[in-house]
Amino acid sequence: MQIIGFNFEKISVERKKQVAGKIEIKQNINIKEINQEKIELFKDKESLKFSFEFIINYSPEIAELKFTGFVVSAVEKEKAKEILKKWKNKKISDDVRLPLFNFILAKCNVRALQFEEEFNLPMHIPMPKLSPPQNSSYVQ
Repeated sequence: MQIIGFNFEKISVERKKQVAGKIEIKQNINIKEINQEKIELFKDKESLKFSFEFIINYSPEIAELKFTGFVVSAVEKEKAKEILKKWKNKKISDDVRLPLFNFILAKCNVRALQFEEEFNLPMHIPMPKLSPPQNSSYVQ
């Protein structure tokens, strides 16, 4: 599966109240639709459009970030038929779902961190932190 396109269609950030006390941050990715996309660039492959929704929810009812968009990928014709057939039952095989979700997460997490900073919300993923060395008795 080769990703050939990505777009956000809607980004919504709503802060309902101040962050106080214990909060819970949950993330969820949903594939809303999978459709064939007509792209003449690839003659031997099919293009599929995966419409998604990525939500970060701060509970209890503190804030919500919602991203909707789509990913377009080029896949072998037989694989495209298999994906669309499974999608009739709202199923996606792991060999498609995992790289697709990782790509969506990579795109959305960067934007989410920016909005969390602007709306003064805790970051939904831990940032790397430096810590002092374990053995602090070194000689220069």
